[in-house]
Amino acid sequence: MTSKKASGGAKPALRVIKKYPNRRLYDTDTSTYITLIEVKQLVMDSQPFVVRDAKTNEDLTRSILLQIILEAEAGGEPMFSEAALANIIRFYGHAMQGFMGSYLEKNVQAFTDLQRQMAEQSKTLNPEVLAPFLGVPNPLVQGVMGSYAEQSKAMFEKMQEQMQKNTEQMFGAFAIKK
Repeated sequence: MTSKKASGGAKPALRVIKKYPNRRLYDTDTSTYITLIEVKQLVMDSQPFVVRDAKTNEDLTRSILLQIILEAEAGGEPMFSEAALANIIRFYGHAMQGFMGSYLEKNVQAFTDLQRQMAEQSKTLNPEVLAPFLGVPNPLVQGVMGSYAEQSKAMFEKMQEQMQKNTEQMFGAFAIKK
């Protein structure tokens, strides 16, 4: 699939997909109806897009992404356990909701970066050379995983600091001292 270039040519233009009342998705870039599987492929290809309601022009992108996740969770091997989903639900309406979303987003990004680094490093390795080391802990992998763990810990600590500041500000507003 080719995508239109934005003025300046630096980034692909934001692809617009219209959702019609009959639940069909229309890709304005290709002038064709597409399926959720094709929208998922846009995500997998890192294609920037937005899904808009054909009548109201309301942004429905998050709704469509959640629908893709729901279908993926329903079929095959789910990514989220029931306990994880229940914990996520508990954060809605909780004072920590904003922090949790940011924390999850940053951790997923850190994990994605880790995965990309490992993929890049594995391109230079020959499988026959790796065979003797498969049963032995690899210092390179341990280093990358350690880096991910440190990033995750740092993000959590930053979140805790922000929570403490917000709590202190809230108590300060009510003239309550620790």
